[in-house]
Amino acid sequence: QAQVVESGGGSVQAGGSLTLSCIVSGYSRCIYDMRWYRQTPGKEREFVSEIDGGSGTVYADSVKGRFTTSQDRIANTVYLHMTSLKPEDTATYYCRTNVLSGHCSDAWGQGTQVTVSS
Repeated sequence: QAQVVESGGGSVQAGGSLTLSCIVSGYSRCIYDMRWYRQTPGKEREFVSEIDGGSGTVYADSVKGRFTTSQDRIANTVYLHMTSLKPEDTATYYCRTNVLSGHCSDAWGQGTQVTVSS
C-alpha cells in the first residue's frame, strides 16, 4: 500500500533553517517524481519543489536559492532543506508522489507544520 509520511516541521525564527523529510513506501515497482507543496489557511496549496529520479530539481520562484530538495532513493526518503526562512514561509508542508509509470497511485502525506516567527 502506497504511503507518504512527512516529518521535521517545527517553529524557528526568521533567518533560521529547518529540514523536512518525506518517507515513501509502496512505490518500488513504479517510476515517480516527488513534489513538495505548502498551504496556509484560506489559500490554495502552492507548489514548492520537485525532484525526479535523476535528481533533477525544479523550484518555485518564492523559494529559489533558499530551499533545496534532495533524495535518498535507497532509503525512499526525500528531503526539503529550508534556509533563510521568512515568516511568509509559515505553512503546512506536504509531500506528494507524482507517478510517471507503473500501477501506483499518486499520494499525499498528512502534512507537517512549519512556523517562522519574526
